[in-house]
Amino acid sequence: MQAQCTLKQLEYFVAAAESGTIRAAAERCHVSPVGLGVALTELERALGAQLLHRRRAKGVALTPEGRVVLPIARAITVQATELQLKLDARSEAVTGTLHLGCLTGIASMLMPDVCDTFAKQHPSLSIDFREGDQASLHAALEDGELEVAFLYERELPESLDWIRVIEMRPYVIVAADHPLARRSSVELRELAQDPLIRLSIPPLADPASWTRSMDAAPQAAYTVSSVELMRTLVGRGLGYAVLGQRSPVSVTVEGRPIRELEIADDIPAVRVVLAFARGMRLPPRARALAEFVRAEHPDAAREPSLA
Repeated sequence: MQAQCTLKQLEYFVAAAESGTIRAAAERCHVSPVGLGVALTELERALGAQLLHRRRAKGVALTPEGRVVLPIARAITVQATELQLKLDARSEAVTGTLHLGCLTGIASMLMPDVCDTFAKQHPSLSIDFREGDQASLHAALEDGELEVAFLYERELPESLDWIRVIEMRPYVIVAADHPLARRSSVELRELAQDPLIRLSIPPLADPASWTRSMDAAPQAAYTVSSVELMRTLVGRGLGYAVLGQRSPVSVTVEGRPIRELEIADDIPAVRVVLAFARGMRLPPRARALAEFVRAEHPDAAREPSLA
């Protein structure tokens, strides 16, 4: 063999042999007769044998070498088609390993369901996840170490694309014996004289983003990086706090009751997105994850189809 033949050349040869003419084969393969003829000539050169007799006005006929090659070429093209069908089917399956990142501040809200319920729904899928802050997860996505990551929508770099999956409205937590604890909602100005237990991680780390309706910026009694510690300090009556993610329990780790109050002020929502490298085509496992999280959270923001 002087050169390497291609699958496309074999497909053209099979089409010519079965159709009987170059023109009919070209129509079948959606190419020009000239292009198909050139490909056949290159195939014969690669195999070092004439495969077809080209007869003016009488079409083509197989040579003895062509009759030997035809069943082999037909089998190769059939197997190639079957292989492509299998790969196409596999590409739409929720399989493989999902390299997932999640912000530490929302990991306890999202990852238990992802690692349990979502994983059980897709037994052929393996989930490898890491926690981190916004900057480290940005870098991991850009470097290809992570496929997707749950991040806050605020301050995403231009190198990332994203799908919004959850929209949460911030709320206030106070101790059960706080004077406003029996209320269902509160205006932030009503808490202006109370100490604030401030969370140091985004998106509520900067009070200016949600305290515009207060006459003065709140005074932070403590600044913490743990939501659980924040809840614990509030439960002890040391101040109030503003949170985005909801907890299924209304007591702290010490067993002290706390109360959730809706905020009557018009403040920005906290949006969680599934982020990925710009230009990347999301695999089915990532699209399935986004749909799962949306379904698990009633307040999930609805966006166009992920297909």
